[in-house]
Amino acid sequence: MLVRLVVLLILLGTGALGFARADTVTVAAAANIKFAMEDIARQFEQSSGHKLRVSYGSSGNFASQIRHGAPFELFLSADEQYVNRLQEAGVVQNNGVIYAYGQLALVAAKSSPLMLDNEFEGLRQLLKTGELKRFALANPDLAPYGERARALLQQAGLWDAIKDKLVLGENVSQAAQFAISGSAQGGIVALSLAVAPQFRAKANYLAIPEDQHQPLAQRMVLTPKASSAAKAFYDYLQGDAARKVFADYGFSLPTKAHGAP
Repeated sequence: MLVRLVVLLILLGTGALGFARADTVTVAAAANIKFAMEDIARQFEQSSGHKLRVSYGSSGNFASQIRHGAPFELFLSADEQYVNRLQEAGVVQNNGVIYAYGQLALVAAKSSPLMLDNEFEGLRQLLKTGELKRFALANPDLAPYGERARALLQQAGLWDAIKDKLVLGENVSQAAQFAISGSAQGGIVALSLAVAPQFRAKANYLAIPEDQHQPLAQRMVLTPKASSAAKAFYDYLQGDAARKVFADYGFSLPTKAHGAP
């Protein structure tokens, strides 16, 4: 009887009886997908039984952490350049896949005098009158959305006039908080944050056409530390349920890979 009990405990411990073991997956995710990811994570956890531990931040910071051995299993970047560099350094499994294409938005708190328009005439006017005291961006040196926003302002001929008025978020989510809190008269952030109900309750936004800025191809990749549960989530993110959530939050979607769930 004792032998049978020991064997049973061993089988349970190894999963040999066929019971699915619930694992916790550690994920590094770009801040711009926070609201979408929260919805997707909830769906995945309910359907799979696995748990997700998601950290949100700037893609540049995460790439540096992964390069130095941070224990993430899956990295969802806001720009594919960071995944490509990690792949070249040999610290991720491969070059991953594009899971979404991002877009910028011009935003302002509902109490702000900033008029939103794609030609930035409202922004020019506030700069001329001196009413623009602060303008929010993600740090261009760390966050792809900040880098694209800087390039957009340079292209519009506004960078020199506005650079001393910038308040920089460590990531685009923090920049969005600056823009809607009243500490800045406006900002350029991720459309995926601006369309979220909790954002729209406090601020107005205008999507900036994709052809006005360089593409934001958001790529994800598994690290060598990835478990089978991490691989399952990686596959789930390419499936119909997750793609619908990304689309609802203003992302454009890549062509679905052959064989994706």
